[in-house]
Amino acid sequence: MSEDDAVLVIVDAANVVGSVPDGWWRDRRGAATRLRDSLVPYAAAGLPGLPGPVELVLVVEGAAPDRDCVVVTADRGLRQRVEAYGARCVGPRTVRPSRGA
Repeated sequence: MSEDDAVLVIVDAANVVGSVPDGWWRDRRGAATRLRDSLVPYAAAGLPGLPGPVELVLVVEGAAPDRDCVVVTADRGLRQRVEAYGARCVGPRTVRPSRGA
């Protein structure tokens, strides 16, 4: 199976971390980091009922990222929402330069 054929698995960190009352609220960033690290084996092995390899994307929010964050988007509404949370935004040409340039 090629990378293009791998199922994309998007993990909502806040809800997955929050599903277990283990004190995660005392260290949101640490909880998100532990979840991220625990997902590594699933990339190759897959998930129950979903054979690997899979491509994993972990989505974090709020206090969990606690670092410089840049979002690449052309969506003006999304830019406003993201910037309101303190992240920076750049346009699509950052990752897809025009062919004529």
